[in-house]
Amino acid sequence: MNERRRLVAWTLLVLAIAAINYAGRFASTGHASSNARNNEVYSYSTFAGGLIVYALWLVFVLAIAGGSRDLLALRRPQSWKRGARLAIGAIVAIYVLEAAVSFIPLPESPGKEQGLTPTHWEPAHAGAFAANVVLFTLVAPLVEELTFRGLGQSLLLAFMGPWPSILLVGLAFGLAHGLVEALLVLVPFGAALAWLRNRTDSVYPGMIVHGLFNGVALAAAVLG
Repeated sequence: MNERRRLVAWTLLVLAIAAINYAGRFASTGHASSNARNNEVYSYSTFAGGLIVYALWLVFVLAIAGGSRDLLALRRPQSWKRGARLAIGAIVAIYVLEAAVSFIPLPESPGKEQGLTPTHWEPAHAGAFAANVVLFTLVAPLVEELTFRGLGQSLLLAFMGPWPSILLVGLAFGLAHGLVEALLVLVPFGAALAWLRNRTDSVYPGMIVHGLFNGVALAAAVLG
C-alpha cells in the first residue's frame, strides 16, 4: 500500500470513528442521560466495551501502517530531557486554555459533555473505577496517539508541511471524539500533542501527556 492509499484509508477510519461517536452523542440527550454517561466509569461493562473498541481500532491502525514502526513514530525522542521540557510547556498551555474556556457560557461544559468524569466518588464501585482508569489513562492514550500523532501525522507530513499537519491532526482528533462544546479544548489539545510529536520526533511523550491529562481529570472529579 503506497502512502497516498494509506492516507485515504486513515482518513476513512477517522471519519468512521467520528460518525459513530457523533451518532452516539446525539442519541444521548437530556440531563438524566448526561449523568448516566458521566458515571459510566463505575461500570465494568464500560471497561470491557472500551477494550473491545480500542482493540479493533488498533487492528485497523496497524493494518494501515503495515507494521511500520516509523509510520507510527514508535522511536525514542531525540532527547528525553528536552522532550520533558516541551511536554511541560504543552501541559501548561493546555490547562491555560482549559481555564479560559471555562469562562465561556456553554450549554454543557467540555468535561461533562465528554462523559469521562464522574459526578461523585462511589467507594462501592472502586474496582470498576480502577479498571476504567487503566482504560482511559493507558489504553486510550496508546491507541489514540498511534492513530493521530503516529500514523496520521506521519502520513500528512508526507504531503504537506509540519504546521498544516499539526493543525489537521488536532482537528481530526477533536472530531473523532464526536463532541461539540468539547471541540474548544480537544482540537487545541490534539494540536498541542501533534506539536510535541513534531518537536520530539516521537509518539511517546504525547502518550505520557495524554495519559496524565486523562488521569488528572478523573482524579479531580472524584476528589473535588
